[in-house]
Amino acid sequence: MASTHKSVSSVPASFEAAQQELEQLVARLESGDLPLDQLLSQYQRGAELLKFCRDRLEAVESQIKVLAQGTLKAWTPE
Repeated sequence: MASTHKSVSSVPASFEAAQQELEQLVARLESGDLPLDQLLSQYQRGAELLKFCRDRLEAVESQIKVLAQGTLKAWTPE
């Protein structure tokens, strides 16, 4: 049977691509139609995508700066 999911080792092109793949993966997992071995590999891929997304968010958050009273300080959400 041909598989339409990406290789477990592939790195997403962007945060948005990773998020989209993760959403599709979650839908497949929730369908309950995957055999156990595919379920495990898809779960592992999901964990990799989640880590990629978290890492990208942390990197972007660390780059966001706000000028406050002449001093750059890290941005904090209100």
